[in-house]
Amino acid sequence: MDLVSGLITLTILIFSAILHEIAHGFVAYRLGDPTAKIMGRLTLNPKSHIDPIMSILLPLMLIVSGSPVIFGAAKPVPVDPFNLRDGRRDMAIVALSGPLTNVAVAILASLLLNLLGQTALAPLFYVAATINLLLAIFNLLPIPPLDGSKVFSLLLPEKEANAYLSLGSIGMFIIFFLLLFPLGGFSLGRFVFQLLQFSTKILGL
Repeated sequence: MDLVSGLITLTILIFSAILHEIAHGFVAYRLGDPTAKIMGRLTLNPKSHIDPIMSILLPLMLIVSGSPVIFGAAKPVPVDPFNLRDGRRDMAIVALSGPLTNVAVAILASLLLNLLGQTALAPLFYVAATINLLLAIFNLLPIPPLDGSKVFSLLLPEKEANAYLSLGSIGMFIIFFLLLFPLGGFSLGRFVFQLLQFSTKILGL
């Protein structure tokens, strides 16, 4: 991937991650928690969302290294579960809103790609679709603190759910370990990539 393509990919990734976080904040606000709104996080202004490591350094390293899986994140939007009407259920809804927003963007990009055909904008729509699918798939993994863990926690009794979600403090280390060191033949990176391939086929990419 050349420099221009890499920068375009990074830009699309950053704004896709921002939309992901805005969705969290907006849905939380609609469910009773104004924290994100008060803190000025319901905005497309990158300054309010960019995390130097997760938004720029990590995805840039993956792009430069030629990794088949490129992901990143914006600064998490703060959500106070005590302001939500139904803490556990509403937290799961808030968590799910981010990946669903990425899926919606991916569907829109794929529709535009298929509608417009091989125009100069085709590569942009393809990258936008695949990046957003990756963000959705990765965030739906049931590993704390990813969004999928908050949805999965609804299946557990409250005590066990709290213990499970408390792993969020070390969750990113678990994720990177699984990405770098396959266990028993299971590779998290390959698993995510296979889900991405399946998703792109569904969208006709």
